Amino acid sequence: MNIQIFGRNKCFDTKKAERYFKERRIKYQLIDLPRFGMSRRELESVRAAVGLSELIDPKAPDFDLLKYMATDADRFERLLEYPDNIRTPVVRNGRQATVGYQPEVWKAWE
Repeated sequence: MNIQIFGRNKCFDTKKAERYFKERRIKYQLIDLPRFGMSRRELESVRAAVGLSELIDPKAPDFDLLKYMATDADRFERLLEYPDNIRTPVVRNGRQATVGYQPEVWKAWE
């Protein structure tokens, strides 16, 4: 398993995701989303796994703007440019991905 957790330092669900993998002694890589963001290919991979609407954080500063953008391509570019609008944690395992705290899915990965 090659686990990547994209999250925020002050996000409660990101800390719970870290704890989940630590308790099971599963190695993971934590990436600070606001600081480093996601590459285009990483974001495309996650979008393919969960869908674009799942990626948008309803508490994001640009949520209303994203909701009314004309195309998914515009929304995708906005998420790529401003990763603060992405719901966390984003947990990747190869081509599989989840958004939010979802231990029932992660258990199936083990």
